[in-house]
Amino acid sequence: MPARNKKVGTLEIASIFIRYANFTWGGGTATASVLHKEIIERRGWLNDSEFSLCFSLARLIPGTNLLAFCVGIGWMVRRGSGALCALLAASVPSALFILLCTMLFSFWEHDPIVQAAIQGAVACAVAVTVRTAWVVARPYVLKGSRLTSALIAGGSLVLYWGFRLPAIDILLLCAVIGIVAPGKRA
Repeated sequence: MPARNKKVGTLEIASIFIRYANFTWGGGTATASVLHKEIIERRGWLNDSEFSLCFSLARLIPGTNLLAFCVGIGWMVRRGSGALCALLAASVPSALFILLCTMLFSFWEHDPIVQAAIQGAVACAVAVTVRTAWVVARPYVLKGSRLTSALIAGGSLVLYWGFRLPAIDILLLCAVIGIVAPGKRA
């Protein structure tokens, strides 16, 4: 049952987004993975379909995907006040933090140790992105056709890397394929 029927308060929403949208290292994909666990598994505010809808829509629109995702979650949980609360809680603290980090980086950017740390962080970010992709896709892969899911994922990589099609075009194409492809429906 969605949280909007459970009377989740805006302070509760703010607490989750301040903690997890601002203090989860690894970017938006890592944050989405942590929020999945917190919002679905621990609190039961949303189900997998609602969460995945917010995640997918946030990837389809231009702009900052993580903030769009947080706003979508806030909307699903508590409509307008939840969306506004999630937006402010997820953006203001991290914006101030990144400002501070950017200022500090400008002093150390040519240091070889800092450069090595950046290389390690990039490798970690790739691993976190792959894990988050699995967290979001897992319920659909396990319920649906694994072959169809693998073909769509593989085809998407080929179109994106090999043919350099824009991500939005591939997302829309895969949505259409998902509609017409044979397989189990959620």
